[in-house]
Amino acid sequence: MILSDIVTVERLPSADVTLPVHGRIVRPEPALIAQLRDVSSATASATLYAMGVRRTFISGPLPRTPGQRIVGPAVTLQFMPQREDVRSGMGADHAEKSSALWQVFETIEPGDVLVVQAFGDRHTGCVGEMLTTYFKGRGGAGIVVDGCVRDCARIQELDVPLWSVGFTPNYATQAGLMPWGYNVPVACGGVLVLPGDIVIADDDGAVVIPQQLASEVVRVAHHHAEWEDFSRMKLAQGGSPQMYYPLSDEGRREYDEWRRQQTGSP
Repeated sequence: MILSDIVTVERLPSADVTLPVHGRIVRPEPALIAQLRDVSSATASATLYAMGVRRTFISGPLPRTPGQRIVGPAVTLQFMPQREDVRSGMGADHAEKSSALWQVFETIEPGDVLVVQAFGDRHTGCVGEMLTTYFKGRGGAGIVVDGCVRDCARIQELDVPLWSVGFTPNYATQAGLMPWGYNVPVACGGVLVLPGDIVIADDDGAVVIPQQLASEVVRVAHHHAEWEDFSRMKLAQGGSPQMYYPLSDEGRREYDEWRRQQTGSP
């Protein structure tokens, strides 16, 4: 193609796309969330791996509020690459407020975890201080962003648990992404997250538990925690990891006897 072949149009026609795209979320029972509060991200990841679910760790977002820990249902926000023929709905203040970025916050309920797909982008500020303030006001538990946020100092002052790839001075559509959908399946840190899946996040990172597997994770994880308490005690006393972590057959017999003594069972 030569330069004279290029067609110039006064106004680029828009693609036939209705934004925002949105779905629905079915949250797990509060009692199930409560049972997972003592389960670490490491234990959840290992338990799911043993169950055959391999990709649950959200790779990329790091803890920005050390010592914080959250467990809650995933409310999802999806960013997509900008394309000039697709209007992002961000051209003016009133249009911006109809975008997925704003609408997702209207769905937040106490205890929810906002999970954001942003492709690890280091330029787009997916959320900032004001929307994070609103998120906290609605009772949100924490935010996991496969990308960056802006207003980092003020967000940290809000004490909202946050896991992100980094920080940026840019606002949401200043770079190459635009809000696309909410409460839809997203890919966050290489992991599929469905609305209503359960997120456990702590200083080791964020892990996604499929909602239908959560009860089994609770059962296995609590059993795991019991024998780890025993192993930790034996290792602190100088016991060999060969015997006590993980438990060998001999270590298992010793654990069973210790547990009978602790519980008073015959």
